[in-house]
Amino acid sequence: MTTFVFAPYFAAVLAPDPVRGQALWGYATAAAGLCLAALSPLLGSVADASGARKPWIAASCAVLAVATGLLWFAAPGAALAVPLALGLFALATVAAETAAVFNNAMMSRLVGPEALGRLSGTGWAVGYAGGLVSLVLVLGFLVADPASGRTYLGLEPLFGLDPAQREGDRAAGPVAAVWLLLFLWPLFLFTPDAPSTGLRWREAAREGLLRLRSTLGEARARPNLLRFLLANMIYQDALVALFAFGGIYGAGVFGWGAAELGLFGILLTVAGTLGALAGGRLDDRLGARTVILGALAALILVCLGVLSLGPSHVLFAIEAAPARPGDGIYGSAPEQLFVGLGLVIGAVAGPLQASSRAYLARLVPAEEAGRYFGLLALSGKLTSFLAPLLVALATQVSGSQAAAPAVLIAFFTAGLALASTLRRA
Repeated sequence: MTTFVFAPYFAAVLAPDPVRGQALWGYATAAAGLCLAALSPLLGSVADASGARKPWIAASCAVLAVATGLLWFAAPGAALAVPLALGLFALATVAAETAAVFNNAMMSRLVGPEALGRLSGTGWAVGYAGGLVSLVLVLGFLVADPASGRTYLGLEPLFGLDPAQREGDRAAGPVAAVWLLLFLWPLFLFTPDAPSTGLRWREAAREGLLRLRSTLGEARARPNLLRFLLANMIYQDALVALFAFGGIYGAGVFGWGAAELGLFGILLTVAGTLGALAGGRLDDRLGARTVILGALAALILVCLGVLSLGPSHVLFAIEAAPARPGDGIYGSAPEQLFVGLGLVIGAVAGPLQASSRAYLARLVPAEEAGRYFGLLALSGKLTSFLAPLLVALATQVSGSQAAAPAVLIAFFTAGLALASTLRRA
């Protein structure tokens, strides 16, 4: 939805042009970040006050399923298709990230500190694997090239989906909603939850506000925790923008269609699955701090590499022949290098996020995890509008999509500088 199918569809088809599409997508991502900054810490504290996390996950995922399902109606030429797509995407993003707050708060009740890295990394890896399977299903059987009328596997799209109306791309929304509901139920059946405190909603909200105020005061009194939250705030901003604009960048700079974007997504997801599995084990062996620092250093180099690419050059000034008809998929050197850099992103993004939540889970008591993971979400979302907003503004002012990696380099570098001051946990 956010990277490989619907976002490129929005930029290439719904938006007036890819540059303005990237800018509009950035503004929608920024709006979602502002909402999350306000909601996450409060909801985390309320969840701690009420005890059980599963009801909150259920409510968030219900909103997520409805919002993604309704993206089907963002059709080419439809009235208000652009604001409908942007509004539903922002709502779905808020719902998904809110659900993650409560999901993450359950971790420290499931395993001890010595296994948190593997649990967190394996969780990300399983998510990547599910994303890979669902992506293959959507691209192989639903999304068709309007020119050929065939899917990535060379088949006619199922259910009579019309390639000219981009019904396969739009069907990614309902498919994502069904996929979410299909794989959500094992969490409710098999995963233990904290016992309910019996507080009613108003009582839990009142208690949650008091806990939030106390948590903010405690965080200021713990310098290492505060530095971690600040570092997380900065590099998560950059990750949000990186995921939001990855597919859009390939579509706009290299003119990639469904086949190129689909294979790119599959390759990145495979790399992400392997990276998350390896990162979780490295976390338990070397510590979360080491994994975080290594991932950030790699992402800085990747963004620098992406900045150096263009349709007809690599490394800023080395000319390279653009792809010609018959060269096959990723037929030019710039495209091949972009794919290689994408694999690095896939390999390190999962470990970075998994080790971030494992680091915090080791710092705080299990019964207070909700409010602290609410703070983690706050730190990840408080300024999460900033990187996408700066990317959108820089893209609009410069008229070039190369503005995106230039902005992200600054964010990842600042995050690395702060993370380097953390103690091991």
